[in-house]
Amino acid sequence: MMINESFSLVILTGACVVGFIVLLWLFPVTLWFQALISGVRISLLQLVLMRWRKVPPTTIVMAMITGTKAGLKLDANALEAHYLAKGNVLNVVNALISADKANIALDFKMAAAIDLAGRDVFEAVQMSVNPKVINTPPVTAVAKDGIQLITKARVTVRANIKQLVGGAGEETILARVGEGIVSSIGSSESHKQVLENPDSISKVVLAKGLDAGTAFEILSIDIADIDIGKNIGAVLQIDQANADKSIAQARAEEKRSMAIALEQEMKAKAQEARAKVIEAEKEIPLAMAEAFRSGNLGIMDYYKIKNIQADTQMRENISK
Repeated sequence: MMINESFSLVILTGACVVGFIVLLWLFPVTLWFQALISGVRISLLQLVLMRWRKVPPTTIVMAMITGTKAGLKLDANALEAHYLAKGNVLNVVNALISADKANIALDFKMAAAIDLAGRDVFEAVQMSVNPKVINTPPVTAVAKDGIQLITKARVTVRANIKQLVGGAGEETILARVGEGIVSSIGSSESHKQVLENPDSISKVVLAKGLDAGTAFEILSIDIADIDIGKNIGAVLQIDQANADKSIAQARAEEKRSMAIALEQEMKAKAQEARAKVIEAEKEIPLAMAEAFRSGNLGIMDYYKIKNIQADTQMRENISK
């Protein structure tokens, strides 16, 4: 009997402890009291409802305590809605505190929108206070005299809070700066002018307003290094000369081939004519015999023909 009563007492005690833990979880009295003594007015029922909405009350309360101690007025419902929208509540509150200390105009609505857009709003505020330097990759451009210049620049930018939502990023800044450098060098009469006054590139590029529509404000563009590359003009002239040479050689080869073809054609015609002459010469003896029979050719005529043939043969031998 004593054992049963002890066992029941243990079970009852365990149930009470479990119930007390569940009660503390459902009713975060400690967290509510911490908020109360920190100057944050939030009801215990609201903390309980946060549990049911799967919002961690600790995150909301700590964010409100941090903001209140920094002099900000925050709404628990707004923080809870931002958390439910997959936002970073603590990051937004820290960004608001930094902006307030730096006298930057930033309200909770704008900060939440920037955070939900996928940008780090706290880093953006820090960049507004401490500008960031972006190093451009080597930009290759050619001056009017044909000399290639390889340029590196440092772009100092500051975050534009109002343009963070929907504004272009660093890639757009780098692309526009690179385009401006190419345009500036390409319009220079000589590469020597660029080497003597590299700041002229910065002035031309800054005058184009490259930060329009971006999330940054360009403060300065500094030319860090300029290297001389190839003589593109000379290379192009050499390539053009080689191309003209190849074209001339092709045309000469075409003419030579046509001349050879014509020569072969003439030789073929000459051989054909020679064959016809030889074929005709074979008929001469027969014709002479027929002329003798018919009386159209006398013996003296025959000797004259033979003399002419001998004289012709002698002349050919002498000429050879």
